[in-house]
Amino acid sequence: MSALLQAASTATGPDFRAEFSRDPAGLKHFPALVLNADYRPLSYYPLSLWPWQDAVKAAFLDRVTIVSEYEEVVRSPSTTIRIPSVVVLKDYVAPQRRVAFTRFNLFLRDEFACQYCGSKGDLTFDHVVPRARGGITSWENVVAACGRCNLRKGSKSLKQVGFHLRKPPRRPEAGQLMNLGRKFPPNHLHASWMDYLYWDAELEA
Repeated sequence: MSALLQAASTATGPDFRAEFSRDPAGLKHFPALVLNADYRPLSYYPLSLWPWQDAVKAAFLDRVTIVSEYEEVVRSPSTTIRIPSVVVLKDYVAPQRRVAFTRFNLFLRDEFACQYCGSKGDLTFDHVVPRARGGITSWENVVAACGRCNLRKGSKSLKQVGFHLRKPPRRPEAGQLMNLGRKFPPNHLHASWMDYLYWDAELEA
């Protein structure tokens, strides 16, 4: 094990990944769910996942604790270990308090739905108060909109086109986006992750 630990301590990137092999191929299908030191995911959307190589490396560097494993194993010249499926950071990472005004975060705030008609396809952005009328690009004046509604509204006011916002646009808090992300799980959720993804959800009777 000491030889493997030395390799983990000195190798970076592809070099470390080359230390391990597995038969059959397909290790890309075994990501590890990464939890903060409080046992909550670092992020729900996108879900905080590491490639198996990064999880193994972090474990040997004593940066994480492995709390669940896959049945599959990986091998180095000196040892065989099971692939981690859930790891917990040993040092707590404080979440950012200020939410960046980005395309992704705005779509997430609006739950990937047009704020005029509610449709979820062909999304773009719209200035509630058009820029031609003095509207600014801000959390409070930009919403997700489908292409059809965006084209119909153009540089008109909401009243002129008879539109109504589904909810007032506001600057979101980091915790709000975290909770909204829980509504959009990835296509694949491994069984070992479930206790950590929705641990504070209400239990059904």
